[in-house]
Amino acid sequence: MDMIDRPAYRPRRTCLSVPGSNPKMIEKAKSLPADEVFLDLEDAVAADAKAPARAQVAAALAEPGWAGQLRGVRVNDWTTPWTYSDVIEVVSAAGAHLDVIVLPKVSGAHHVEALHLLLTQLERTYGLPVGRIGIDAQIEDARGLTNVNDIAAAPRVQALVLGPADLMASLNMRTLVVGEQPEGYDVGDAYHHVLMTILVAARAHGVAAVDGPYLKVRDVDAFRRVAGRSAALGYDGKWVLHPDQIAAGNEIFSPRQDEFDRAELILEAYQWHTSTAGGARGAVMLGEEMIDEASRKMALVVAAKGRAAGMDRTGERFSPPV
Repeated sequence: MDMIDRPAYRPRRTCLSVPGSNPKMIEKAKSLPADEVFLDLEDAVAADAKAPARAQVAAALAEPGWAGQLRGVRVNDWTTPWTYSDVIEVVSAAGAHLDVIVLPKVSGAHHVEALHLLLTQLERTYGLPVGRIGIDAQIEDARGLTNVNDIAAAPRVQALVLGPADLMASLNMRTLVVGEQPEGYDVGDAYHHVLMTILVAARAHGVAAVDGPYLKVRDVDAFRRVAGRSAALGYDGKWVLHPDQIAAGNEIFSPRQDEFDRAELILEAYQWHTSTAGGARGAVMLGEEMIDEASRKMALVVAAKGRAAGMDRTGERFSPPV
């Protein structure tokens, strides 16, 4: 097997949240360059508007004009009276056009398992492939963070998503600005433990790790700063709430051009040097840097993210020594 082409990578996940009760915003979202668009039936829809919003969301998901994004819906969480009807009505009307359900406030694997069982029955009822609709599980409270490994291993989970506002409230964090450091905490990043806990669980179980939204939607510089924190750790993407945040998110969660070019060069060089023609060596020099199998794995992560983002290589190509 060609070492350059493995393992399978997780595509970047810039996830645009759109209120399910706003038809103008839904129509605009169809052409925006987010990797995933999900129509929100939870926090973005008032209680009295939830029932009519379901039909509107189902119709929008099945309409033409989408630009190839993953299509999803965020339902209400299992502690509310709306979850069952959200899932039944949307999947029965638009299941063939639905890629993912975002399940909020997941405090244990049983929340995911309940949705999995309901989806399985609906898929069989409507002739859909069983398992085609994935689940993004939002981690939004202390219990969910404690149980995150079990949640990541639950059926259909494709991504773990940080829900920062509810989690901050769950922890009694003393701030009203979602994503910003609480005033008085000056010894590091107050969110580092949460981010790393979710990331480690995601990587252990082979699912994506997605950072939550930044609510000051017009402050793109602040969005870049906050998104850069989770991107540096290795997150696959971030929720965005406004079109102005999409370009920044796509850029931040894709490699820089020089990183992508270097990664591809390392993969080419290492593949040749480990071949019979290259002397079957496991550790070699590439310029002033020694590369080995660990270097290949690190380069593969960066190269895979660049390929998923559609990047073209512009830098040096490897030439075997004469």
